[in-house]
Parts: sequence; structure tokens; C-alpha cells
Amino acid sequence: MKTIKKLWGDSCFDRYFFLLLIAVEFLMSFTFLGFLHIPPISVTIAYLPMLVAGCLFGPVQSVSVGLAFGVSSMYKASASYVMQGDAVFSPFFSGAPVNSVLLSVGTRMLFGLIIGFAFRAAGKREHRCLLIGAISVIAPKVHSLIVYTAMGTLFPELGYHYYSAFHLDWDDVVFAIICVITVELSWAVYHSNTIQNIKMCIDQSVNNPYASRNMNLLLTVFEFFVLGMAVLAAVYFSERESYMLGRHGVVVSDLISGDLLHLQMQFLVASLSLNGISVILLLYVYKYMTYKEYRVELDELTGVMGRRMFFYYCEKAEKENGAGQKRTGWFLFVDVDYFKAVNDTFGHAVGDKVLREIAANLHGIFGPDGKVGRIGGDEFAVIVEGQITQREMKERLDQFLEVISAVLSERKISCSIGAYQFVFPQKVEHLLTETDRLLYKAKENGRACYVINACAPERA
Repeated sequence: MKTIKKLWGDSCFDRYFFLLLIAVEFLMSFTFLGFLHIPPISVTIAYLPMLVAGCLFGPVQSVSVGLAFGVSSMYKASASYVMQGDAVFSPFFSGAPVNSVLLSVGTRMLFGLIIGFAFRAAGKREHRCLLIGAISVIAPKVHSLIVYTAMGTLFPELGYHYYSAFHLDWDDVVFAIICVITVELSWAVYHSNTIQNIKMCIDQSVNNPYASRNMNLLLTVFEFFVLGMAVLAAVYFSERESYMLGRHGVVVSDLISGDLLHLQMQFLVASLSLNGISVILLLYVYKYMTYKEYRVELDELTGVMGRRMFFYYCEKAEKENGAGQKRTGWFLFVDVDYFKAVNDTFGHAVGDKVLREIAANLHGIFGPDGKVGRIGGDEFAVIVEGQITQREMKERLDQFLEVISAVLSERKISCSIGAYQFVFPQKVEHLLTETDRLLYKAKENGRACYVINACAPERA
């Protein structure tokens, strides 16, 4: 999962979408969904997820989906009843295992690499929709060219050559049309305002303190449980099929029994892929709904946490950081000095601007190590979970006071700050009491300053 995460940084939506494409690839490869058969036309469409992955994300993702497609092809070719032309894709039946792996997996990954770079280049051009459509049209022939060239090189006895890919019939025309429609539609839907809004919500859901961090773990455990039960079921039904055929007078050899198990495993992968798709869609819905709940409790003006959410997060942080080795944290109260005078003199629009700037700077300075909340009209609070020394805290507070002083050109803006250092775990009520005491001490000392624990105030 960490490797997958590196591909998109913090985009949870894209990571899940990539896993969804992998699951769809396995489902299409192991079922009739990957093959369109309308006599006299028969078209293989199992590698459509590769095109979508390359178009939306890039070559690394399309190569990964190509790996899934290649492994699926190799597995399906490893049954005793496949035709000779398909048997070369199996390392068990071809007589040249390495060549079969190169043919089954290597060619699909190479195709994914080429198509991924082609889509990436097209996405940077002015007429990208036309270029994406053109790439989608030629993609089937590029795939055929790679596969036929590999077959002619690795298994020359079959009589295939690179120019076999240039044969054109109605199957090719139909598949080219399917490719264009699928890729262009995927591009348009993915970049639509609706999907981008959903993506933003799901990506931002990681900041929601109400969301359970155990949800992914629970779903992972559930998936492994389903996998174990499905494997046992596949083995059981394979044995029962052999027994049933024997009862009907059919002699079931070891070879037939192996093929029955092979088919059961193929059905198993298809079922697990469908289950994986359901779980990913469930995660999408869960994260989207929890983000909506999260958004309701954010402060509408400043975008930081509202009072109830902030204190809920503090209680949650106390529990999570209270176990194991004791560590220090910080709790801050930040009060805007003479804010009523700012509102009365310059108007509420200017006052709102001041509050937004203060919230943004608090988030910028302390956000990487903690959370910011607006707990009153002109009052903010910060909980810092990162290991910050008193010296580092003073440097950050000096930076904050200096930056906000220049928010308005007409008047200097300042804040009174109480900063209380504590050791986890600590009751939130105690943090409020002690930090509030420090805040009022800062006000008694003339405002525009901060007080850290019982230290003397330091002027901005």
C-alpha cells in the first residue's frame, strides 16, 4: 500500500481508483466480460482497463494493470484443454517457461508502458482530446504488433510474424470504436466537476477526526477472511464435482480433476474481484459521507475546525498519544487584541479578513504538527502533537505575531497568546484551565505578547 501511495501522494481517491481498475482487469480477464462475441465478430476487450489507467494516471499505472492482465492470461493458458496457440502463453505447457512469461506478462507490461507515455504526452498538448482519441484508435494494433512480434521471435514454429498485426477486419474496427468511446468517456467523466468535487471530498476525508482509522484495517481483515473462505470453497466444490462426475460414470483422471480445480480458482478470482470492487465503492461512499459530516462542523468563515470538532479532536489525541512512552505536546489559546475596535472602525468585512488571515497563519505555522480550531468569535486554539522545544515554540510564535501585524495597512493587528506545554496523557479540562490562565496573564502584561507556562512574557 505504501508503494501505491507514493504514486499519487495524498490522493486517496486516485489510489482507490487504481485498485478498482486492477479489480476490473481481473474480473474481465476471468469472465465473459472481457470478450465481446456477437457472431461473426469476436473481440477481446480485457485490456481496456490498461488504456483507462494510462490515460488517467500514466505509464506506471498502465504497466501495473498490464501485469495483472499478463498474469491472468498466463493462468488461463495453464489448463490442459486450451488450444496449442494459447498454450505458448503458459510456462507449464510451452516447453520454454521464460519465453512464455515474456510473452504473457512482458508484452502486456511493455504495451502498458508505451501507451502510458503516449497518453501522458497527449495530455500536455493543446488538442489533447483529439490526440487521446487517436491513441485509442491505434492502441489495439500496437498491442497486436507487440504480441505477434514476440510470438514470432520467441516461438517461431507457430508461424506468426510482426506483419500479422496489420491484418484488418471488422473485429478491429469494432474494437477501435469501443476503445475510443471508453477512453474518451473515462477522461471526460474523471475530469468533470462532479467527480473532481467527489475526489476533493474523499482526499480531504483523511483530516476528519470523526472518521474511524480502523475502517481500512477492518476491511482488510474482512477481505483476507473472505479470501480464505473462498479458497476453501473452491477446493471443496472441485472435489465435489469430481465425485459427482464419478457417480455418473465419468472417469475423472488427475488431469481432469486439476482442470476442475483450475476453473474453480478462475471463478474464485472473478468473485474476489467483484467483492473488491464492492469494498472500494463502499469506501468511496463512507469517506464521502464522513467528509460531508466533517465539512458541516468546520468554521465556515476561516475553514479551520469549529469548537465542538476541535475539542473532540483534542480528546481523541489525548487517548491516542497517551499509550506507551510519554511525550510532550502544546496547547495554545490565541485571542485577537481589540477585535471589536477593528470591526467598529473598518467594518465586518475587514474583520472577517483579519480572522481568515490569523486562521491561515496558525494553520501554516502549526498545521504540520497539530490542529487549529476557532472556539469563539475572535478566539482560536491550537493543539500541537509534534515534539517541539520551548525555543522552537518561541520562534514560531514570534513568526506568527510578526506576520499578522502586517495584515492591515491601516492598523497593526496583534494577539495575546497563552502556550501551555504538557505531557500526554492530560485531561482536556486541565489544558483549558492552565492555558486560559496563561492567556489572561499575557493580557495583563499589555497584550501583543505570549506567555509560555510560567515564563515571563516576551514582547512581539
